[in-house]
Amino acid sequence: MTRERVYVTRGRVPEAIELLRTHFDVEVWPEPSAPPRDVVTRKAAECQAILTEIDDTMDAGVMEGSALKIVSNRAIGLDNIDVQTATRLGILVGNTPGVLHESCADFTFALVLGVARRVPYSYERVRAREWKIFDQTPYIGVDVYGKTLGLVGFGQIAQAVARRASGFDMTVLYHSRTRRPQLEGKLGVRWVPDLPSLLRDSDFVSVHVPLGDETRHIIGERELGAMKRSAILINTSRGGTVDPDALRRALSDGTIAGAALDVTDPQPIPADDPLLSMDNVVVTPHIASASSATFRAMGLMAAENIIAALNGTPMPSCVNPDA
Repeated sequence: MTRERVYVTRGRVPEAIELLRTHFDVEVWPEPSAPPRDVVTRKAAECQAILTEIDDTMDAGVMEGSALKIVSNRAIGLDNIDVQTATRLGILVGNTPGVLHESCADFTFALVLGVARRVPYSYERVRAREWKIFDQTPYIGVDVYGKTLGLVGFGQIAQAVARRASGFDMTVLYHSRTRRPQLEGKLGVRWVPDLPSLLRDSDFVSVHVPLGDETRHIIGERELGAMKRSAILINTSRGGTVDPDALRRALSDGTIAGAALDVTDPQPIPADDPLLSMDNVVVTPHIASASSATFRAMGLMAAENIIAALNGTPMPSCVNPDA
């Protein structure tokens, strides 16, 4: 009997590819960069499943007329996939929740501490052989202990960040469409019904919302203007949740004190972007979930979604079961 075909857009998790190969005929794009759109479209027409990364666009142009039964994203976010079109076409869509929130929360706090205490800036000065005498004044940062952390969104990652913040005796506020009163006492957090109030009262603002029409540029000029001049913005969600032009202006004119970004818009960030020359900014290459254990677990879960879908059994995570 002919085996079903699976296309994997990057060979990043060998264990996941080997797992798929025990069930299906598998082809892997050999480059570290994303396959061209015409390649993805052609493979979608030939294969019953595709395992994607977040920079693989799966829209109507790719999925219409394809042979696909499932698109499995090695990510929790789905802004690269037109889920509505997939559902209309009967294509299942899988993602990888529940395996990356702790790693992302660790990294969020790494960014908080790094930008607050100017760790990357200080290390760059040492590497540049500029540490000549004992003089702390060029490297003075701000405390994290005892400050107020505002969480925009309150999913699993934000909740894990809140748990870490308790170790720094931080006051934690959160704003989300859905209030979680059952978690407020447990995590020691307080719900704020409107975003401007959260921004006004927070020393650190950390963004944890999925990217969609309602959240694109949820942090823009007005929101940055509502923050304290001493406040720091952290973004580990998606680059499009923050207006980059407004952020550049806010950092340049002192509207806010600093920013730490694991995601940018566009992504990768252009080498000549002014953000990269600002001493009050930390930029990392979208690596919040990139611990070895989590990276592997995401790949295996994406593979398991495909195996389940093609075998007609419940997927570990299906975002559109109506399909």
